[in-house]
Amino acid sequence: MTDDRTAEADGITASYDETETERLLEFAAIGETSTARPGATAAIAQNREGYAMLKVRPTADGDELERYYGFDMALDHAAELLGVSPHDLPIPTAAEDMGM
Repeated sequence: MTDDRTAEADGITASYDETETERLLEFAAIGETSTARPGATAAIAQNREGYAMLKVRPTADGDELERYYGFDMALDHAAELLGVSPHDLPIPTAAEDMGM
């Protein structure tokens, strides 16, 4: 995947989208990887204007688990849900500016 809204690394895919109300970054473990739990997912959401706290969810439409001011802290939690290091998460270019 090479566009600015998707990324893939080490068996993890990331996709960025904007809905009417949110910016949404979704992660999914694909296939058998040595680090991520197969089938694990996580999502980070922020309001469309990009200034509110980040919400971590198990899936894009799942219940909010926690809110964070910083993108790094939200990535830490998303990585925990996937069972990987935050440094293993691919970040699409369009999502690099999430957080306050």
